[in-house]
Amino acid sequence: QVRLVESGGASVQAGGSLRLSCAASAYTSRTYCMGWFRQTPGKGREGVATVTAGGGTTYYGGDVKGRFTVSRDNAKNTLYLQMNSLKPEDTAMYYCAADYSYCGGFYSVYNYWGQGTQVTVSS
Repeated sequence: QVRLVESGGASVQAGGSLRLSCAASAYTSRTYCMGWFRQTPGKGREGVATVTAGGGTTYYGGDVKGRFTVSRDNAKNTLYLQMNSLKPEDTAMYYCAADYSYCGGFYSVYNYWGQGTQVTVSS
């Protein structure tokens, strides 16, 4: 069974940094594509960053490239999202997702989701 549990969300000021973590079941962390998505009320879920099972290829969506870094530590069964230079528009619920074969940014393809962690950035 695929299990994903996010943590690390918080309230920060603009310009600050946060690191999100997603603890995954062992099989998921080694063999699945994983990624981060975010959603605000009234808007659809958007892809933030994804990474292949081995960690060699990454995808970044929106305007996060250069500010956010996705990584995974398969030995610790954990996916990370380092977020720097945070902006108020980064405020959202952030979700961890996994899929066996798809590593892109379209949320609708991902089969497994965590419960989300809230990030709030104030100006």
